[in-house]
Amino acid sequence: MKSSITGGNCLVSGAATGIGAATALEYAANGWRLGVMNFGETTRRSAEDTARRCREAGGDARVIECDVRDDAACQSAASQMVACFGGIDVLVNSAGTTRFIPHPDLAAMSAEEFRRIYDVNLIGMFQMTRACTPWLQASSAGAVVNLSSLAALVGKGSSVAYAASKGAVNTLTLSLARSLAPSVRVNAIAPGMVDEGLPAHVLDAEAYAAVLAMNVDGSALKRFASPAEIAAMAWFLGACAPSMTGTVVLMDNGLHLL
Repeated sequence: MKSSITGGNCLVSGAATGIGAATALEYAANGWRLGVMNFGETTRRSAEDTARRCREAGGDARVIECDVRDDAACQSAASQMVACFGGIDVLVNSAGTTRFIPHPDLAAMSAEEFRRIYDVNLIGMFQMTRACTPWLQASSAGAVVNLSSLAALVGKGSSVAYAASKGAVNTLTLSLARSLAPSVRVNAIAPGMVDEGLPAHVLDAEAYAAVLAMNVDGSALKRFASPAEIAAMAWFLGACAPSMTGTVVLMDNGLHLL
C-alpha cells in the first residue's frame, strides 16, 4: 500500500519489543523516521536494537525514553521527536502492561494493581496522544493507532483489570476520533493471541506455552498472530487509510467465534 506521506515521522510507544518493535520496523522499511520509545532501564538495550534494525531497514530512528504514566515525560518525548525529525505524522500507542490474575479471584485484584494497569494502558495512552496532538494536527495526514485487545470485546484475557483497560481504550479511540477530526484520524487494533506479545514477558516458559496452545486450540483458524501481522495493520491504519477513523480492527484468528 502506498503511504499518503512519503518519508514521514512516526512515534511508537512500547517499541522495545513485540508489536511495538515490529511496528517501528514496518514504518522504517517504508522509509519513515522513527521515535522508538522505551519505558525503562530493563528494556533499553532492546530499544536500542530496535532503532538499529530500523536504520538497517531503511529508515532513521532514535530511542526516546518515556514512562507514559508521567505526563511531563510524554510531553518531553513528543518534543524530542520534533527536535530530532521536525514533526509527528503518526503516533502508535503500543505501550502496555498486564499481570495474570484469574478473573474469578476478585480478592487477588487489588486497587493498586487495577490503577497500575490503567495508568499505563489507558491514561498513558491519553497523555501520549495529548502531547502529540499539536504536531499531528499540523501534519497533512496526522493519525493515531492505539493497541487494544480482543479482551476488550469478550471480557477475557490476563486479568479483569486488563480487559477493562482495553475496553476503555476502545472508547477512548472513539472519543478521540470525534474530538480530533477532521485533521487527525484515530483507530485501534484489537489482536487476539500474538506470539512475543505481553504474555511472553510476564509468564515463565511453561506457562506461556500453555497459554499459546490454549489460544491456538480455541481459535477458528488454529493459529496465533505474529507481531509483524499486527504491525502491517498499524502501518495501513496510520499511513494508508485516509477514510478510516473511529474503527477498532479485530485481528484474533477467529477466537471470538468459538
